[in-house]
Amino acid sequence: MSEATRAIEAVWRIESARLVAGLARMTGDVGLAEDLAQDALVAALETWPEAGVPDNPGAWLMATAKNRAIDRMRREKTYERKREEVAREAGALFAIERSELTAAEEEIGDDLLALIFTCCHPLLSREARVALTLRLLGGLTTPEIARAFLAPEATVAQRLVRAKRTLRDARVPFEAPRNAELKERLPSVLEVIYLVFNEGYAASAGEDWVRADLCEEALRLGRILAALAPGEPEVHGLVALMEIQASRGAARRGPDGAPVLLLDQDRGRWDPLLIVRGRRALELAEALPGPLGPYGLQAAIAACHAAALQAEETDWVRIAALYDALAQIAPSPVVELNRAVALGMAFGPEAGLELLERIEDDPALARYHLLPSVRGDLLEKAGRREEAAAEFRRAAGMTGNERERELLLRRARPTV
Repeated sequence: MSEATRAIEAVWRIESARLVAGLARMTGDVGLAEDLAQDALVAALETWPEAGVPDNPGAWLMATAKNRAIDRMRREKTYERKREEVAREAGALFAIERSELTAAEEEIGDDLLALIFTCCHPLLSREARVALTLRLLGGLTTPEIARAFLAPEATVAQRLVRAKRTLRDARVPFEAPRNAELKERLPSVLEVIYLVFNEGYAASAGEDWVRADLCEEALRLGRILAALAPGEPEVHGLVALMEIQASRGAARRGPDGAPVLLLDQDRGRWDPLLIVRGRRALELAEALPGPLGPYGLQAAIAACHAAALQAEETDWVRIAALYDALAQIAPSPVVELNRAVALGMAFGPEAGLELLERIEDDPALARYHLLPSVRGDLLEKAGRREEAAAEFRRAAGMTGNERERELLLRRARPTV
């Protein structure tokens, strides 16, 4: 790969979301906006290796894309109606200098916020929202998205086409929601970002336990959203949660790539910078009006772990209390499962097993491998080794991740 091609790829990853957002505002169609952005990328690949990378590559791409838009509108007999509007916007955006804050940059911020909410529109399925967000905001290719979620490339391509068609046919306005509507739709956006992060943090299938690229992409999207919506505490809560969880990345795998559980990790390998960033984001969430929401509470739990220099110093009583609060505002079987872990650590394994008995028949946990895994861990702590081994084997048969299966089968083996 040539130096110019590497530079173009780097610029594209940085600028593509802004480019698509600005074009979507102009055209009102995210599908058309992506096509125009791709046209500009092709033009860069043809021009920059010979002419060199321009001083302001983002503005070059935007001006090129808008020229393509003018050509397309001329072909579609709409040139006269749109010419002045497009030319005006192209001229304004071409003059942007990244080193100074201008009204045009603030407009780009609005465009990015609108693009995030458009990609995560409730009209779309969860899978479509994730794929479209990674495509238009992350700049990932269809094959990259397919590899990330171990889905057939054709399936991902169809999701993207259907998602863009759904938004176009429904005439979804390209605009950032405001006030009450923003609060109503924000959980959908946060859910998508956290789904991307979780798939990277503990891959649900495949041979890799951790997908650092997806964690980094989710963190990037979260940080963008926090800058665009600074008054929303749950945005800061999610960023705090992801920063602190991501800090454990280097310690979560052994030399052979095998998973290392939280209580067995070398905490000296946790990233202190990410922990500091996470704590600052949590402070921002706590400083805004109102109690912490679900992401803020989970971030507070993660901060408890980060505060313990040794696993045995963990304040499990506080963590159990935080899970109690989380169960009140965001009840779910998975929250109860995590609460059982905290109760077992704070008040003994029997307390955790008692809670598991109350939730084990929940249909949502029927094929969830962490239910028998948690039960096995609590049974092991209670000295019921044979029962624990059976639970670990059952969990191993349910997980789709090869590394996790190996870990569970290892825990099921008799100790010498």
